[in-house]
Amino acid sequence: MALSFFALAIFLLLTLDSDYASVPVSAASEGVQITYGSVIKLMHEKTKFRLHSHDVPYGSGSGQQSVTGFPNVDDSNSYWIVRPTHDSSAKQGDTIKSGTSVRLQHMRTRKWLHSHLHASPISGNLEVSCFGGDGESDTGDYWRLEIEGNGKTWRQDQRVRLRHVDTGGYLHSHDKKYTRIAGGQQEVCGVREKRADNVWLAAEGVYLPTAEGK
Repeated sequence: MALSFFALAIFLLLTLDSDYASVPVSAASEGVQITYGSVIKLMHEKTKFRLHSHDVPYGSGSGQQSVTGFPNVDDSNSYWIVRPTHDSSAKQGDTIKSGTSVRLQHMRTRKWLHSHLHASPISGNLEVSCFGGDGESDTGDYWRLEIEGNGKTWRQDQRVRLRHVDTGGYLHSHDKKYTRIAGGQQEVCGVREKRADNVWLAAEGVYLPTAEGK
């Protein structure tokens, strides 16, 4: 895990705006704030699987890059960069309040966590995919952060939901698993009801210091 942290730190130092290119904070520190530009893994609270993607398209629905839940902690395809939406004035290093819409960019493939009205492969709920790239993003990539409890800004130890802006579906997973193309990985989809199965926590990653501390 130490190697993964330092590799991520190097990546961030090479790609961040110079105003915020200071030493990142390891996720080993509980309660650290998630800021724009942080690279995180999202853990599904109920199953402990990590939100994951890879360069494998769905065989049905949109045919876009698939998104799954992955059982192993140490996998580089489960890292996501937290980005503001196009219409936001937020800067790298800014904290993120409950109710804010964000985008999650898959670090390895550079595509955005996306959803739409296509049916998910196993359960027939809303499909969640990865789509677009650095120069291609739309409102199908927007997710509204809902923090459980009394927290006002997103922290590493908080239970959160992510609600898709266009469809109203919550980012969701369950123990329904793929048997072939992503054997052992579980379905990630969107559901419009608020359920126990659509709660996530920020887990491993590299968390940028807050801009307010500069």
